Order: sequence, then C-alpha cells, then structure tokens
Amino acid sequence: MIWKEITIHTTEEAVEMVSNFLHEAGAGGVTIEEHVDNDKPRDTSLGQWFEIPPNDIPEGEAKISGYFPEGLNIEEVIVEVRTRIEELKSYDIDPGDAGISVRDVSEDDWANNWKQYFKPLRVSEKLTIKPTWEDYTPGPGEQIIELDPGMAFGTGTHPTTSLCLRTLESIIQDGDEVIDVGTGSGILAIGACRLGASKVLALDLDPVAVSSATENTRLNGLENQIQVVESDLLSVLKGEGSADVQVKLPVRVVVANILAEIILLFIEDVYQALESGGYYIASGIYKNKEQAVQEALIAAGFELERTARDEDWVAFVARKR
Repeated sequence: MIWKEITIHTTEEAVEMVSNFLHEAGAGGVTIEEHVDNDKPRDTSLGQWFEIPPNDIPEGEAKISGYFPEGLNIEEVIVEVRTRIEELKSYDIDPGDAGISVRDVSEDDWANNWKQYFKPLRVSEKLTIKPTWEDYTPGPGEQIIELDPGMAFGTGTHPTTSLCLRTLESIIQDGDEVIDVGTGSGILAIGACRLGASKVLALDLDPVAVSSATENTRLNGLENQIQVVESDLLSVLKGEGSADVQVKLPVRVVVANILAEIILLFIEDVYQALESGGYYIASGIYKNKEQAVQEALIAAGFELERTARDEDWVAFVARKR
C-alpha cells in the first residue's frame, strides 16, 4: 500500500502539539525524529542502549512525519495542519519555520523499519522498557515493561517519560492506588504496577490511546490491576461515564505526562483527587512553561517537594498539604 507522507520541520518544544495535529487530521501513524549526537556524553550507568544513528537535525529541532492513506485530500490536510501550527504562537509555543513537504512511501518504509532502533532500555534502577519483539533476560530485581507502542506513541526514551518513571520509582509504595492522566501507550501505568501499585486508573480522551494502553496492559498481564478508561479526570471525579472506577478516591498518587498547557487546566481536579499528603507528578513541561506551572501548583495549595530536569524538560513532584 502507498501512503502520503507529510513531513513538518519544527521545534522539540512543539513536537507533542504538532504530532497531535497530524493524528487529528487523519494520520494512520506518526514518526518523530529529534536531534541525535552520538558524540554527546551520556549516562550509561544503567546500561542504556543508544543505537539511533546521528542525523543532521539541528539541536532543539525535530522532524515529524504523518502517514495518510491514498484518496485523502492532502492539500486540505496541509491547510488544516498549517493553520493549527500557526495558532501555537498565540500560546507562546515556538513551532520554528514549520516547513512542510509531501512524498509517496510504501507501507514497509514506515510501519516496521523504525523498530530496528528500539532496544531494551534501562530507565531507572528497577525499570527496563523492552519492546515485544526483542529478547531480553532481566537481572536480579529488574522489572520489565513490555511495550509495543505502535506508530502513534513513543518508546519511553523521551526525557518526559523517563523523568516520570524515575520519579514514580521514588514515590510509589506497595499497595498504592494511582491515577495516570493522559496515559498514551500506558507505559506509566504499567511502570507504577511494576513498582508496587495495587491498582491504576489510566485515563485518556484519545480512543487510539485507550486501545494502545489496553493492549499493552494485556501484554504485561496487568488486566486486573490497570483500568483503562476513555475519560478525563473531571468526569471521573463527578462520577460521569459508564465505567465503574476501580480505584478508591482519593488516591495517593496522580501522574500526568502531558503538555504544560493541558496540565494548567486541571490542577485543581488533581488536588481534589489526591488524599492529604498525596503526590502529584507532573511532567511534559518544556522549560519556558516551568514558572507558569510552578505558580499554578502553589496557588492550588500544593507544596513543591522537588523539580527534576532532563535536557530542556521539567517534572514537578508536588504534595497536597
């Protein structure tokens, strides 16, 4: 099958938003390439595998490709996506030059070739992300997250995801009940269970994410511990929707790895969902939004316990007073 590949040159800051624009425009899959410099010193204390080849993408920039079936009006898609990218500037998000190109590709060019670069990745002292198609023997005490992200989600190597997993490892206690807002592939929900959580409510408004998280939950044998629901946090708090929530509100931990602009919209909902002394791990925050999120957390009544950073991304650990 031949697909139309729309490629957009943008910034790392705008990656999540531009990727979402392509999905909403009808993309059957999205790939993201960011700057890679294999000469850059990396922390290999956990035995990470860095097999992605270097590229000519400038530091701080990214190349995002969306794949659309033949028969779709590509010109209309380009106009829609370009308009939405331009609107990012009004939210103080720099999309870069946002140059767009189109070409025809065969399905094999994008559906499977990327998998050769996704290897088992030790992201913390206890957690290793393992693609389903790779053989890997864990060491003593090493917990495995089996993952088949599909073309719609990342592999867990992005700084925001690794920040969340490392932070969860320092927060989760045996028997905790957790809410994962914007679960995506379900990687954080699975990680929380591997670290000792008894139940996780994984929420996402994207039906593709719900499907992916449900499948990855099954792959990890955690169907009885993780409940994946197509919903937002406010609806859960109000008891709306058809699903009976299996976690008992309020919970001890809420984690959200999503855009800062979205985090700012439901901070008070998180505060309501947490028990006294509970933790909110908020990641997906680009450095230029750090102050805004920090001020909003404090205004809502949270106490900031620490701030974790990886490259230009920030994760907050906030505690309900």
